[in-house]
Order: sequence, then structure tokens, then C-alpha cells
Amino acid sequence: MSACAPTRTAHSTRTERTHQPHSPPPAPHRRFRIAGADLSAAIAVFLIALPLSLGIALATGAPLQAGLVAAAVGGIVTGWIGGSPLQVSGPAAGLTVVTADLIHRYGWRTTCAITVLVGLAQLGLGCLRVARTALAVSPAIVHGMLAGIGVTIAVAQLHVVLGGSPQSSVLDNLRALPAQLAGLQPAAVAVSALTLTLLLLWPRIPGPVGRLLHKVPAALVAVTGATATAALTGLTLPKVDLPSWSSHALAGLPEGPVLGLVAAVLTTTLVCSVQSLLGAVAVDKLIASRPGLLGSHSARVGRSDLNRELLGQGAANIVSGALGGLPVAGVAVRSSANVQAGAVSRNSTMLHGVLVVVAALLMVPILDLIPLASLAALVMAVGIQMVSLHHIRTVTRHREVLVYAVTTLGVVFLGVLEGVTLGIAVAVAVALHRLTRTRIRHYEKEGVHHVHVRGQLTFLAVPQLSRTLHLVPQGTHVVVELDGSFMDHAAYESLQDWQKSHTAHGGSAELTGRSGTAGGMEARADTGAGTDTCFDIGAGAEESESTAPRDLDAVPAAGTAIADCRCRPWTPWRNHQCEVPRKTTATTRTPRRADSAGAADSTETPDTAQRKETAEPTVPTGPTRHAERTEHAEHAEHAEPSGHQLVRGISAFQRNTAPLVRGELARLAREGQRPTQLFLTCADSRLVTSMITSSGPGDLFVVRNVGNLVPPPGEESGDDSVAAAIEYAVDVLKVRSITVCGHSGCGAMQALLTSEPGGPRTPLKRWLRHGLPSLERMADEGRPWARLAGRTPVDAAEQLCLTNVVQQLEHLRAHESVARALRAGALELHGLYFHVGEAQTYLLTGESGGELFDHVGVADLTA
Repeated sequence: MSACAPTRTAHSTRTERTHQPHSPPPAPHRRFRIAGADLSAAIAVFLIALPLSLGIALATGAPLQAGLVAAAVGGIVTGWIGGSPLQVSGPAAGLTVVTADLIHRYGWRTTCAITVLVGLAQLGLGCLRVARTALAVSPAIVHGMLAGIGVTIAVAQLHVVLGGSPQSSVLDNLRALPAQLAGLQPAAVAVSALTLTLLLLWPRIPGPVGRLLHKVPAALVAVTGATATAALTGLTLPKVDLPSWSSHALAGLPEGPVLGLVAAVLTTTLVCSVQSLLGAVAVDKLIASRPGLLGSHSARVGRSDLNRELLGQGAANIVSGALGGLPVAGVAVRSSANVQAGAVSRNSTMLHGVLVVVAALLMVPILDLIPLASLAALVMAVGIQMVSLHHIRTVTRHREVLVYAVTTLGVVFLGVLEGVTLGIAVAVAVALHRLTRTRIRHYEKEGVHHVHVRGQLTFLAVPQLSRTLHLVPQGTHVVVELDGSFMDHAAYESLQDWQKSHTAHGGSAELTGRSGTAGGMEARADTGAGTDTCFDIGAGAEESESTAPRDLDAVPAAGTAIADCRCRPWTPWRNHQCEVPRKTTATTRTPRRADSAGAADSTETPDTAQRKETAEPTVPTGPTRHAERTEHAEHAEHAEPSGHQLVRGISAFQRNTAPLVRGELARLAREGQRPTQLFLTCADSRLVTSMITSSGPGDLFVVRNVGNLVPPPGEESGDDSVAAAIEYAVDVLKVRSITVCGHSGCGAMQALLTSEPGGPRTPLKRWLRHGLPSLERMADEGRPWARLAGRTPVDAAEQLCLTNVVQQLEHLRAHESVARALRAGALELHGLYFHVGEAQTYLLTGESGGELFDHVGVADLTA
């Protein structure tokens, strides 16, 4: 069984590769090109950005060119540097109130200088890598801030819609509204009403015609329709007046009180950064939910790098401010349009900025025809939409409506910085109130005393807890129901002391989780030793003894139940660090050396490497095999007997897990199994199929073997066990998909690479002959290399692991039952690669010949 690559003949017409056989392929030469999807998305975003940029500039009182400058710079600079490829930046409605206040206080040139300083501050924050800190702000505060800004925008632009001019504050605008209604301009009202009508009705046109028309943005249709109507009817209205670019005002040195300028920079930085970072997170969610096939272009779009996005926003604000543009931030409307239009890279964002530059230079005569009332109506509609009923329902459901309301009112009547500060103060107060508020009540039912504790148990609740517990008569049976998730050290000791005292006087105590459910709940008790102690306070259905929290610091007695295993879910069972009876362990277990663990992942940490054992070892020979047997024997002398480990695990299942899954398993026993997927993977012990697929009983029909191999059909090379499982899954169970999953550090692939021809034909060698086609495929220069998104395979073993998944999928297609189901469209085939050291799953996509493994979550796999 040779692992050598076939030699090439001298007559090969293909270009010779410069890398060695089995080495990772060289990085492909990248050429700049614009995909058709990016071009169409850029045009769609441009058509939205053009009227909105002019409208936001009008709402702030800035020169109208400033909106175009910010849109162009936001598209080109942020699109090029930023960390969120599909987020579109530019002048944002959320910055309207802040910018209008700056212009009113300091003038336009100083406002541009403040924008430059904001960019420098964002660059500093990005270099400090604190972008994720912005996500710690309560969503109620963010939504309340945007709602307050939206109310301010809508009230101000209402004056322009009615034919007047807005005042400097919301209160002034409200006081001036009656006089404005008395002297409204019919022409301005008519154009505004037409704009709002088109904006509202255009997306609601039904049928196939509507689907075709919806490709044109409603904002563009509304402004174009109002402009055409005003021009055709000869209405006399204030219109856009773009002066010559030669007279455009650039940034000047900041003038004003230092403290005021510092506050202005901080406020603008806060709003710009928070809006941009939250927008980047929202864009990631849109990308993940975008419908498409496995091989769609969306698979190329990576997750946002928030720190890089902050650097991109900072660079854009520096350039925009220096060129006399408005402050720049991520814009939700344009970003959503960019994703929905099918953009696949940052090229769409940059191209939209280029189109704005072209329009600003060549379309000035057309832009000068737009009525200001139409732009004001458009911006007013955007402001109204910022007060989202969905957000209000969400914060109400989470009992944070007070934070939302205070923030909104603070922004409306005091200003953005003041409103956000008030919102943070109220959010902190609400959090403290929830943490310290604990309701404890005592009642008797059918001779059993119940003590119900709702809320977190901290030292502040100990007096109330102690008073209630001492109301329970001695010698009675008590059920303490803990409806919370945290218990500090003081409450833990108080509860434990009472329990010991109560049982010493002839009583019994049972601690349960929420509503006394079987299995209880897990609480965290701060032991004061610098760590949290995790204990199970649930009473199983089969237990009648007290399940009060035990002192975990003490060494268990010899009679301690084997089932007292309190390890977290999904920790490797053989590496559990549970306290076990000392009688079962002669000494501390000595982990196996890393150099004898088979094929090791190159990216593993020393801790994981020393604990690792490969399920499918390489083919050892002579002294190596003898040394491994000797080491294994030495290891067994000092290790806890494997039978005890197994019994401990089973006992823990029966105690903790069986009561939770018994009902579901009973249903499956009655109805039979109906899995939707056949999951064929390696026998490696580190590969837990239910964990990496978040599946449960009845979900997967699993076949495991050494090397996740699928022998081709046929009498000579076939393997009845795997073929029978495939036939049963496809023809009897009617599974809808088959997945072949490989993994890093696969011992079978390492054996294929290192095994020498000749020698005894062991069962392992006979089985691994089914992997030889994968080895030949990797050596075949006529085929594209299987590769990972974002990096090349670290070595030949990883390259073979990837290639093997692709090759085994071809073997699957050769099986008659699979081929028949594929032709009928009743079956899908998927390839996965699980990197053990990274805990990262890669999905085989359909790009570049179908041999690109992309991150799951980035690859677009729809349910």
C-alpha cells in the first residue's frame, strides 16, 4: 500500500507546480474584479443614498454638498478600510440632531473640525481594540436614543413640509407649530403629501408587476415623482441649490470653549461609534439569514471585525470633515438594501461611493430641480420609522420600558448626551433593583411546608431568608423552591446551616429548582475563595433523600455515590476532574505523552495535546508498537479503572439526564425513528456528533468508522456494513441529506501518508485501502485542491483530510440508492470538516469546483 504520489510523464502539457507533493497549494493570484451582483447592489444603494444624503444635509442646516461628500467618503473610505464589508456608511439620520446642534452653536467650519477630531478619537478606540465594549450598552438605551432622535427629526421637518423653517429645539418647534399650521403653504404640502404617498404605497404594489417595480427604491420613486410633478405643474417652491464646488467650505480650526468642544467630540463619537458597531452586528445577522444555495456568493462574506470597522469609520470621518462633509456612520437603510440586493463583497459599498461622486459632479442641474419639501418629507418619514413599535414591544417584554422612555424623553428635551446619560443611570438602577429584590414566601400545603424563593439570593436577602426559614416548625418536611440563577456565599452558608439544623431536629429538607422540576437547576454559589462553586440543587424523581448543597471542598467519603459527578455538559468524560473515592485511585492519573498520541493537530495547545488520544492510531511497527504497549501498561497501573469511569458516567446520566429525556425517548420508542440526516463520520473520540450539530435523540442516523470512509459499491471493494447503512437510511428511513464529516488530526489519513508498502495485511491496512483514492486525488494535478476559506492547510495531513471528504462524497454518489434519490431531488449531500483544536466546523461549498470549505455561519446553509 504505497503512499507515494504517481510520477508525471515528460509529455505533460500542464505547468509544473513549484510546491512539493502533499504540501499545501500556493495562494492563488488575486485579480481585482467587480461581480455583477456587486454592481447591481451598488446602483440600488446609490439610488437610495442620493436623496437621503441631500435630505439629511437639509435637516442639519449644513450645505447640501456636505451630504454628498459624506456619502461618497463613507462609501469609498469605510468600504475600503472598514471591517464590515457589506455595511454602507454615510450621513446618518441618527446624527442629524447632534450635527444640527453643533452647526447652531459653532458654525459649519468648526463642525467640520469636530468631525475630524471624532475620526481621530475613533482611530484611537480602534487601536485600543475596545469596539466590543460598545455592545455592552443596553439595547433599550440605544433604541431609546434613536427613537428620541427620530422624534426630533420628525418634528423639525414637519415645519419644512408645511412650507416653513424649523427652530433650534423640539420645544421651540412644538410651540411654533400652531402658527405654522395657520400659515401653511399649499404647494409645499401637496408635494410633501405626494412624496409620502409614493413612499408608503410603492412597496405595497401587489402581484408580479409589484415584484418587478420593487427593484426601484421607494425613496427614489417618491422624490422623482414629486420633482416631476412640481416641474410639470409649475409650482413655485424652494428647491435644492447646489453652489459651485469651488465655493464649498472646508474645515477650519475649531473655535469655542474647550469644554464645549470636548463634550461635542465625545457626544458625536459615542453616537457614530455605537450606531456603526450595532449596525455591523445587524448586517452580520442579515447575511446569515439571507436565503440562498450552498454554493451562493454569500458564502464569501466573512463576519465583521468590529475593531477594524471602528478604524474605518474613524478614517472616513477624518476625510469627510477635512473635505467639508457631514459626520459619517453606518446607515441601516442602505446596509439592509445592500445585503438584500445581493452584494457579495465590499466592492458594492465602494462603487456606490464612486457613483455618488459622479452624480455630484455631473448631475447638478438635475438635483437642482428637487423641491426641499420633498426631501423634508422623506427625512421626516425616516425619523418616524426610527420610533420602532417592534423595539417598544421588545423592551416592554423584557421589562425595560422605563429605560427606553427615559432615554427617549431625555434625548428629545435635553439632548443626545444628556438623554443617553440618563438612560444609563436608569438602566443601572433597574439592574441593581432586580439583583437585590428577592421575594420569599412560606406556605403549607397538605402537611408539607413550602418556602418559595424568587430572585437572586445575595447577602442582602439573608435576613429575610433566615426569618422565613425559622417560621418552619421543627420536625416537618420542607420543600425549598429556588427560582433564581445566583447564590452568593452568605446565602449559601445560611441555607446550608439551616438545613443541617433542621435535619438534626428530626425534620427533612428538599431543595428544588424552578417549580420543583425533576433534575432541579444549577445555581452558582460564591465560596469566597476566588472561584464559583457549581452545585446541583435539584431533586431527581427517584431520590427521597435530602439534596441540599454539599460541601464540595471536602474529600468524599468512601461511600460517596458514584453518581455525584457534577461536571459541565460536553466536557470529555474521560478527562472529568471529579472528586472520586480515593479507594478507586492509587495515585493521580498520568496523562499520555503528546508524542505518542497518534496524529496531533498542529494548532493544539499543550494542555489538549497531552490529554489527547487518537481513535485510529497510525500503523505502528516493531519497537514503536512495543513501546506503546509498555506505556499503556504503565498508564493503566496508575489510572482509575475504566470500568469505574464508565459506571460513574452511566450513573450520572441516570440521575441527571434520564429524567429530562425520558418523555422524548418514550415517544421515539412508540413512533420509531425518523431521522432527517445520515451522518457519516470518523470514530475519533474527540468528534461528538450530537455536540457539533446541536442534535438530540432521533435526529441523526450516525455511521462511524476509521477515517470516515465510504467504500465504493461492488463485490471486490465494497463493504457491506457501510453500504447497508446507506441503503437503509436512504430507502427505508428516507433521510433527506447525507453528510460526510472529516476532522483535523485524523490518524487514518496520517497512516495513509506514512505507511510503507509491504508488511502484513492487517485489518487496519485492508480497511484503509478505501482511502487510497483520496491520496491519488490529492496527488492529481488535474484536479483543484480542496482548501479552507481564509487559509491554506497547515500540512499534507490536513490537505488529505479535506480531500478525503470530497472523495468519499464521490463514492457516495456511486451507490445506486443514493444516485436514485439524487436524480429524484429527494436527497442532498454535504461535506463537513471539523477542526478539533479550533472547535470550528467548515462546510463544503459549491464554489471553485466544489472544494472550498467555509466557516459554518458564513456559508449560507438555510434550514
